[in-house]
Amino acid sequence: MPIRAFLFDFDGLIIDTELASRAGWELLYREHGHELPPDLWATLVGTYGGWDPMAHLEELVGEPLEREALNERRYAHEIALIEAEELRPGIAEYLAAARQHGLKRAIVSSSNRRWVESHLERLEETVGWDAICTAERDRSRAKPAPTLYLEALDALEVAASEAVAFEDSPNGVRAAKEAGIFCVAVPNEVTRDLGLDEAGADLVLGSLADLPPDELLARFSGE
Repeated sequence: MPIRAFLFDFDGLIIDTELASRAGWELLYREHGHELPPDLWATLVGTYGGWDPMAHLEELVGEPLEREALNERRYAHEIALIEAEELRPGIAEYLAAARQHGLKRAIVSSSNRRWVESHLERLEETVGWDAICTAERDRSRAKPAPTLYLEALDALEVAASEAVAFEDSPNGVRAAKEAGIFCVAVPNEVTRDLGLDEAGADLVLGSLADLPPDELLARFSGE
């Protein structure tokens, strides 16, 4: 069946916010003489809620911390890094291919809509999205639950077999596959060793630039 829609994760897929987010927490941990545990941090990638790094740091330090002040400094560091990020390789080509072939486009993200739209505005990529489905700080809606992908399919009026999802994390891959969608995994520095193929990705690429969009679409059209 021909593909009618591309469904994109946002953080770490369209732009690499994941490395900056981890760097912000690494900064706080190191300021207090500790290292951010990579295995625990990995559980947070691509989802919302779960392990609490601030509570964990307080346990390591042995006393309550000035959470508001620390979070403000961490967030400022994170945003400074993210503002230097551009679209990840291959994303612009896939967005252009969607326009060329008349495919519907959606963002499916465990983040909140304001976060997504603020970065789309900075990147001048606010136009052309047929749906933006976000978890809005609701852990029950966040990946790996398939809820957001099912909402995107419904909003776009396409079947799961008519869509391709692009993800960078195991949580995202599991969500897409639970919704019955073919999933292309494109890891970043944070997610490269998190087992995207074990999570069920149909295809794992080193970069989206490694596979031209027309070649991907040809796989579904029988060409």
